[in-house]
Amino acid sequence: MQENILTTLQSKFGFDSFRPGQQPVVEGLIAGFSCAAVFPTGGGKSLCYQLPALMLPGVTLVVSPLIALMKDQIDALAARDIVARRLDSTLSADEYRDVMDEVRSGQVKLLYVAPERFNNERFRESIRHVSIALFAVDEAHCISEWGHNFRPDYLKLAGFAREFKAQRILALTATATQKVLEDICRGFDIKPEHAVRTGFYRPNLTLLSEAVSEETKNERLSALLSERPPGPTIIYVTLQKTAESVAEILQQQGFAARFYHAGMKDEQRTETQEWFMNSDQGIVVATIAFGMGIDKSDIRYVYHYNLPKSLENYAQEIGRAGRDGKPSTCQLLASLDDMNVLENFVYGDTPSPDAVTGLISALFAQEPHFDLNLYAFSAQHDIRILVLRTLLTYLELDGYLQGGTPFYADYSFKPLMSSQEILQQFQGERRQFLGNLFKQAQKARSWFHIDPGAAAKVMNCNRERIILALDWLADHQMLELKVAGVRHRYSLLKKPDSAMALADQLYSRIIKREQAEIQRLQQVLEFVENYSCQTAMLAAHFDEKMEQACGHCGVCLNGKTALPPREAGIISENIKQQINRLIDEEGAQILQNSHVLARFLCGVSSPQLSKSKLTKHPLFSVLESVPFKQIQAFIDSIIQR
Repeated sequence: MQENILTTLQSKFGFDSFRPGQQPVVEGLIAGFSCAAVFPTGGGKSLCYQLPALMLPGVTLVVSPLIALMKDQIDALAARDIVARRLDSTLSADEYRDVMDEVRSGQVKLLYVAPERFNNERFRESIRHVSIALFAVDEAHCISEWGHNFRPDYLKLAGFAREFKAQRILALTATATQKVLEDICRGFDIKPEHAVRTGFYRPNLTLLSEAVSEETKNERLSALLSERPPGPTIIYVTLQKTAESVAEILQQQGFAARFYHAGMKDEQRTETQEWFMNSDQGIVVATIAFGMGIDKSDIRYVYHYNLPKSLENYAQEIGRAGRDGKPSTCQLLASLDDMNVLENFVYGDTPSPDAVTGLISALFAQEPHFDLNLYAFSAQHDIRILVLRTLLTYLELDGYLQGGTPFYADYSFKPLMSSQEILQQFQGERRQFLGNLFKQAQKARSWFHIDPGAAAKVMNCNRERIILALDWLADHQMLELKVAGVRHRYSLLKKPDSAMALADQLYSRIIKREQAEIQRLQQVLEFVENYSCQTAMLAAHFDEKMEQACGHCGVCLNGKTALPPREAGIISENIKQQINRLIDEEGAQILQNSHVLARFLCGVSSPQLSKSKLTKHPLFSVLESVPFKQIQAFIDSIIQR
C-alpha cells in the first residue's frame, strides 16, 4: 500500500516525499479509518484528501465554505488531469446539471460543495445514489461551539455523512486548540489515535507588532511598505469601507494596491484575486474574506492594519505568508481604538432577552410538524440569521426540536418544447401523471409556477415524486427549472415545562458565547503586550511548547510593546439631542428598545433595522467610535430621565 501511495504522490502531484503529518493521514484513510488533520495554514491539508481520492473507488465529497478554494484547487487538479468539479451559487442551471451528470457517470473524482448545499433537497436526492468514498470537511473547527468560528450547519455534517453512507470522514483545520480538536473528533466519530496534529511554529515568519495611533496609522503603513523590498502583500482590515479607503490612499502614493471584500460583485473579486495571484508586487487591502484557500506561495508580507478578532484568526491570516519557505514578515499595527468596532460586532450579534422570549413563544405555538422561512422568522423576531440558526440548533441538540429536510416552496419551469411533445415521450400512468402535474401549474409570461406541496395533495401523491419528475424533465432538457423560497422543516419533540425558563437558559448560553468572544479579543491584546517571545505564546495557544524563544519576533528583537490606555468615546450634547428627537420620530418606534438603539448607534445592523431602512439614517453608526458598554450606559441615562 505504501509503495502505491508514494507512486501516486510522485506521478500525480510531483512530490518525492510527504510534508509532516500527511502520510499517517493518507494511510489511515486508505486503510478505511476516519481521520482528523490539524496542520498550519499552508501545511498541505488538501493533499490529504486529493491523493486518497485517486486511490479510492467512488467520489470524494469535499465540504468547504470557501468558493475561492474550490476554484483554485479545481484549476490546479485539472492541470494534473484529475477531474474535479464544484457546486456553488455561481453555476447556471445547465452547468449544475452537467456537473451532476458527470458525478453520476463516475467521471468526477472530487466534488466540492459548501455546507449549505445540504439544505438543498434537489442536491440531497441527487447525491443519495452516489458512492461517497471520502467525506472531507474543511474548516472543521466550525463544528465546535467553543471554537472561534462556530457554524451551526457544521454540527449536522456528521449526520449527512452517515445518511449518505460515506465510507470514511476527514476533518481538516489549521486552527484548533486541544478542546476544539476533541469536539471535532467527538462530532465526526474519529478515534484519537487517528487525529494528527503538526507543529505550529514556522521559523521563516517574523512576527512583529507595534503601537500606533489612528492618526498616524496610514503614515506608518506607507513608511513600512516603502522601507522594505517590494513583494506580494496582504493588508488585513476589519471593515469594508476601510479596505476601500486604505487602498485608495496607497494608490495615490504610487503603490500597486487594490481592495477586496465580500461586498464586491463576484466578477470584481475574481478579477482582483487573479491579478494578485499573477503579481510579484501586488498589494491587496482586504477583510478576512480574502486569502482563505488562496494558494500563493510567495506572499512576503502580511500586515494587520486593524487588530484581528482572535488569535485563531491571526494565526490563519499570517499563515498565508512565506509558504515557499523564504523569510516573510507579519506586522500588526496595534491600536486600542480598533476594539470599539470589534466589540460592537460581538455585542451586536446578541439579541435582546425579549427577542429570545418571543422566539420561544412562537416556536412552541406551532403545530407538531411545521416549516419556517428562516429569513422571515429572523426579521420577525429581530434575531440575526446566524444567531437564529444557532438557537434552533441548540433546541435540536437539547431534544426540543428535530430538523427535517429543507425544501423549496416555489418551483418555476419554462418548457423547452410543447407540453404535447413532452407527453408524447411517455405512456400509460406516467403520461397521465405528467398531464395532471402540468395542470397544477400557473403560467406567468414564459414561466410556469407550481407549489409541489399543494400539487401533491390535489394529485394524491407524495411531494418527492413531483420533485423527481421535474428534475428528470430538466435533466433531459425538456424544461428549464428554477427553485426559490427555501423552508426548513421541524418537528416538536417535547414542550418545555416553562417557556420563560427555557428562554432564560438560551439567553444565558448566548451571553456565555458573547463573553467567550470578548475574551478572544483580550487574548489578542495580551499577545501584543506580551513580555516574552510572541511566537512561543502563539504556539502555546495551540498546545505546542517551544523549548526556547524564537529569537526573531518583535519581543525577542525589540522588547515589549506598550499600548496607550484606551480612551472613552465622546458623545456630544448635540448628538444627544438628535438621538432624543429620533426616538420620538414616527417610524423609529423600534429604537425605543434600548438594545436595538445601542446596535443602531454603534452601526451594527439587525433584521428590523434593515427592514425599517433605519440603517440609511444619518445617525446610524454615529457612535461607532464609542465603546458599546458606554453607549448602553448613555442609553440607560436617557431612559432614567
